[in-house]
Amino acid sequence: MRINREAFSILELLIVIVIMGVIYNLSVNNFQKPIDKRMNVTLKNLKEYLQKFKYEDSVRFLCLNDCSSCDILVDGVKTESVESFLDDSIRVYRYEYFSGLQEVLQDVYFNREGIQEDVCFSYEMGANRVGNQILVEFKDTVYDFSTYISPTTEYASMAEALDSKQRHIEEVTR
Repeated sequence: MRINREAFSILELLIVIVIMGVIYNLSVNNFQKPIDKRMNVTLKNLKEYLQKFKYEDSVRFLCLNDCSSCDILVDGVKTESVESFLDDSIRVYRYEYFSGLQEVLQDVYFNREGIQEDVCFSYEMGANRVGNQILVEFKDTVYDFSTYISPTTEYASMAEALDSKQRHIEEVTR
């Protein structure tokens, strides 16, 4: 007598369930791994790094003394320390159309105890997500933070940065 098989055996069903469980486990574990690994902060990506923070008033990258320590202050509160990539050779400038290039003197900073500390470098973004409009000269490279939307631009020299600024102004005034 011949038996018609119209269903799977319990063993076949268990094997399929185990295979599906293994595949599910592998896929879920891959999705749960942290995608946003800590960025290695540089002057080139500093604006993008600060934009990832949630803040109401401002977010500030602050390096004190000889730039050996840098912190992130969100709405005035220290939230994170960043491995310093700067030294005290950094120079900050502002470009004004009528007066040209002007060196920016760093702010005064008072710590929680009310003691004044020397600021080596500071970059701040306000509530409107716009940062300081500055040019930063560091290790034979000039970083242009003055663009609102586009990422920080790098130049090989200050002369190249100033030429670019002048061309941009001429384009806008046409």
